[in-house]
Amino acid sequence: MKNIIAKVPGSGQGTILLLTHYDTLRLSNFVGAVDGGSSSGLMLELAHDYCGKPKKEPNAIWMAFLDGEEAQVVTNGVAQWTDTDSVYGSRELAARMAVSDELKNIRAVILADMIGPKNLRIKREENSTPWLARIVWDTADRLHYSNYFVPQTTQEIDDDHVPFKKRGAPVVDIIDLNDYPYWHTTEDTMDKVSPKSLAVVGHVIVESVSALQEKFH
Repeated sequence: MKNIIAKVPGSGQGTILLLTHYDTLRLSNFVGAVDGGSSSGLMLELAHDYCGKPKKEPNAIWMAFLDGEEAQVVTNGVAQWTDTDSVYGSRELAARMAVSDELKNIRAVILADMIGPKNLRIKREENSTPWLARIVWDTADRLHYSNYFVPQTTQEIDDDHVPFKKRGAPVVDIIDLNDYPYWHTTEDTMDKVSPKSLAVVGHVIVESVSALQEKFH
């Protein structure tokens, strides 16, 4: 497995960490257009945008493309998610940053996962840090995207943000899991992905990062 990280340096010591996973489920004929193609495609565009800006922001922006989010052990044709067989890339990156003492510089961790469905409805995930989730949802509301970033909450989701939360970093998971009927099926194909959904989430993340840059100036 291999994590790929694009780093845009800042003028200070802080880091805003953006996450996606680029691996897909170990399932025959599985495409994974929404899970995790949609967030990886979005993160490539964000990297293109952020890396092309000449002016340094107060905090560095790291965009991490994580490997091994999905379970790897296949039994009877199915990979069963467990605490020890999942989020390999996130656990490795969080541990590496803790060892290098870079973890203390993280101002926020924003995870994008399954953000491409046509009928996008992203609920507040209860494993997320309240103040950071509030910034993201307030930003979405200000941009008139409250039909996409809805006020309802969803249960705690085990995802790539959790290893960072366990180490004390503020985290938020932007994910539309509950209402996507093609999750972990061979029907998770490109025709299920909405360019508008990608644009909405991308806009919210960019503006949320700007709000965080202002907060931690």
